[in-house]
Amino acid sequence: MLYGIGCDLCEVARMEKSLSGAHGPAFVRRVFGPAEQAALGLGAEAEPWPAGRASAHKAASAAADFAAKEAFLKAAGTGLAAPFSLCEIEAVRLPSGAPNYRFSGKTAEWVAAHHLTAKLSLSHDGGMALAFCTLEQLPPET
Repeated sequence: MLYGIGCDLCEVARMEKSLSGAHGPAFVRRVFGPAEQAALGLGAEAEPWPAGRASAHKAASAAADFAAKEAFLKAAGTGLAAPFSLCEIEAVRLPSGAPNYRFSGKTAEWVAAHHLTAKLSLSHDGGMALAFCTLEQLPPET
């Protein structure tokens, strides 16, 4: 049964500015989980991205990952409120390349307590990244 749907857009240039600014490392720690940081080359010891160094593809991927977090929060119907933390909502890629969610911490507990499964679709073009999330309630275990 459908629990909720959410959609979000994120401007790639705005994401690149957030990553390349003086507060880039703090932004990365607050927003992106470990798998996302690794995939984007934004490790804990990473320096802020100089604007010319960030590849267009990485900036677009970071924007899509951010949009995925916002789309999930909209599908959950809560916005960014307890128990959610952005870094606990990760947009990861399956071996096939398909996007998928990985939840941790209190967010994972909330998803499990509500018996939900999440589906994710991502796209980026023309300087914008889009994420679409559906949350489906699993049938009760018998």
